[in-house]
Amino acid sequence: MLNKFVSEGVSRRDLMRVAGRYGLTSTLLGGATLTGAITLPRLAEAANSTYEKRFKTPAKHTLKFGASGFNERNLLIERAGCLEFVRDLEERSDGAIRVEFIGNNAICGQLNCVKKTQQGIVDIFAASTQNTAGGAPYYNVLDYAYMFPNRASQYHFLYHPESERIFREPLRKQHKLHFLFSVCQLRGLQMGLKWKDRPDVTKIEELAGTKNRVTGTQLGRIAMTLLKLNPTPIAWEETLDGLKTGLIDGAETWSSAVAYANMSPVVSQVIDLRFFSGFEHTAMNLDVFESLGSDLQDDVMESAYFTQALIQGAHEAALVNTVGHSVPQLPNTIFVKNGTRFIPLSDEEREKAAKLCAPEHVPEPWEQWRERINGWAGGIDTYTEIHRIARELPADTLVENVEPRRWWKS
Repeated sequence: MLNKFVSEGVSRRDLMRVAGRYGLTSTLLGGATLTGAITLPRLAEAANSTYEKRFKTPAKHTLKFGASGFNERNLLIERAGCLEFVRDLEERSDGAIRVEFIGNNAICGQLNCVKKTQQGIVDIFAASTQNTAGGAPYYNVLDYAYMFPNRASQYHFLYHPESERIFREPLRKQHKLHFLFSVCQLRGLQMGLKWKDRPDVTKIEELAGTKNRVTGTQLGRIAMTLLKLNPTPIAWEETLDGLKTGLIDGAETWSSAVAYANMSPVVSQVIDLRFFSGFEHTAMNLDVFESLGSDLQDDVMESAYFTQALIQGAHEAALVNTVGHSVPQLPNTIFVKNGTRFIPLSDEEREKAAKLCAPEHVPEPWEQWRERINGWAGGIDTYTEIHRIARELPADTLVENVEPRRWWKS
C-alpha cells in the first residue's frame, strides 16, 4: 500500500516495520507531510511525531475508513481528500475522534464499500457514487444525462443548501448514509489500444456501435444505450485487460480515475464527452454520525467542508499538472508519458449528444427511473431541480471561482 515511499528508497520490509510500530494511518499521515528525499529515519520520525499527536489523549470514538482503491500514491493523482479529512477531523476534535484509514481495497472495494458501511463493518467509505449506486440506488439521482454542464456546476450543487433537500436528506432516509464530500468530474469514454492508431474522435457518430464498460449506475446505462455505446458491465479490476486486448472498445469513466488506476498505458484516447457525473465521494454510516453527539457532529461537518474546499482547488490543479487533462497537455503528465491523447469534443458535438440522450430532449426512456427517484425524494422533481441549480452559474465559470458554502446552513 505504501508504494510511494518504497519507490523513493525505503525498503518494503523497513517500511512495514515503521507501520507495525506506529500504525498504518500514522505512517501515511506522517509520510504525507514529507517533501524531498524520503529516508527511513525521516519517515520513522514523521510517523512517530504523528502517532504521538494522534494518541496524546484517549479517543472517544475510533472510526474505520475503508477507501476502496486509494493509497498514498493515487491520492496525489485523484485528490479525493481522504487523508486530509482524517488529519483535520482528528485535530479539530482534539483527538476525541480517531480514524483508521484502510485503503487499497484492503477492507472494501468500489462495489461493496457501501454495503460494508451500511452493515457497520466500516464507518466511513470512499468510492464512486456510480459504483455505489448498485447498493444504494438513490445515488442514481446524480446521473441524469447532461444534467451538469461542467465541473463548476457540480461543485456549486454540492455546496448549495438545496442539495440537502434534494440529495443528502433522501440519501440519509433511504440508505442511512451521510454524504460528506467529493471529487467532481464528468464522465467521458476512455478508448482502448485498438484505437491507438486511429485519428482523434471528433464526432459523436464515430462512437456509435462501440462496446464500452459501464459502472453500477442504472441511469448511466440509459444514456449509453441512447448514444448506441452498448453498455457492458465489467468489473473495475477487469477493465484494464479488456481495454488492452480489445474485448471492449472503451470504458465510461473520467480522466483522473484512468490515471490513478494505472490504466493510462492501455487508454489511447480520452474523449471528453461529459455525458454524466463522475463523483469520487466519501460518506459515512448515518447511525455512527448521529452517535457522536452535537459537538463532534459539528467537527465532522466542518472537516467535510474544509476537505471539499481543498479538493476543489487541488484536484483542478492535479488534472492539468499531474494527469494531463488539458489542451495542450503539459509535459511529464501521466497521459503524455503514456501516449494518452486528451480529446475535448466541441460544444456543438456535446450539444448533439445531449439532444440524443438528455431527459429534456428524450424524456420517455427516463420516465420509469425518474418516477422512482422522485418517489424516494418525497415527490421532488429531482432532474428539474438539480438541472436548474446547475445552471445558476454563468457557463464560463471556472471551478476555482465557485464559492464554497456550508451546505447544511441556510
